[in-house]
Amino acid sequence: MNILVTGANGQLGNEMQLVSKNSKDHYIFTDVCDGYTKLDITNIEDIRNMVQENDVRCIINCAAWTNVDKAETAGNIVETLNAVAPENLAKVMKEVDGLLVHISTDYVFGGDPYNTPCKEDMKGTPTGVYGLTKLHGEEKIQATGVNHIILRTAWLYSEFGHNFVKTMMNLTATKPQLKVVFDQCGTPTYAGDLAETIFTIIEERQYEGKTGIYHFSNEGVCSWYDFTIKIAELAGNTTCDIQPCHSNEFPSPVKRPAYSVLDKTKIKETFGIKIPYWVDSLKKCMKNLQEQDK
Repeated sequence: MNILVTGANGQLGNEMQLVSKNSKDHYIFTDVCDGYTKLDITNIEDIRNMVQENDVRCIINCAAWTNVDKAETAGNIVETLNAVAPENLAKVMKEVDGLLVHISTDYVFGGDPYNTPCKEDMKGTPTGVYGLTKLHGEEKIQATGVNHIILRTAWLYSEFGHNFVKTMMNLTATKPQLKVVFDQCGTPTYAGDLAETIFTIIEERQYEGKTGIYHFSNEGVCSWYDFTIKIAELAGNTTCDIQPCHSNEFPSPVKRPAYSVLDKTKIKETFGIKIPYWVDSLKKCMKNLQEQDK
């Protein structure tokens, strides 16, 4: 099967490149930057042509607008990338009876004060433009009737690009003191684990008759403060004084979810997925990063 990956130069896209090396399928990696096959996912005809010319039967959509703060003032481009573009991909896959795997986010929650892990059928109550447009994307995909696997994930990090783990490794190594938010709880997710899950679902053809929304993050719960403490510990950065603080000490144009832990029961039971604990995956990623620096 020929599989198209969008947003290939992002964190998840890079991890998909790694796992696909062991595939019996043929992957086509696209992005808007140099080094990749160019594809404008805001243009449905471009997608149609790409799919027809390459006999694509599955699209993994890793592309999105992900800057949460800037989404508040960026205008229509956020809705275009996070809702209209996924709808385009869904329509084209529907035309060829293909599968769309789409990555969504825990930010579809946040407006309601949930204090237990969020399930797939809970009402989405996003607090900002980013979460709202991602929720719109989910709804538009579902409305097309395409075979789809929508994967909501959270707090993504990896060895690639800019992310919280890399930032905190640097800050805890160079700053004498650091304040980190402790009143926002969720689950860090290693993009390598998410890529492995997508790969398993597609490679083993487990998606037949299982259209729907699923949650995937690593196991466990922590605050950003807890996350930072563990990063510093694993990095051996012991001299930085890391202090917990309230989120209101860091003014933001958008209110972030105070609790967005995802319930993974459905994906584990449906696909037999085994999910690593967040600390174990963090150790794996940081080991890889430290080896890269040698």
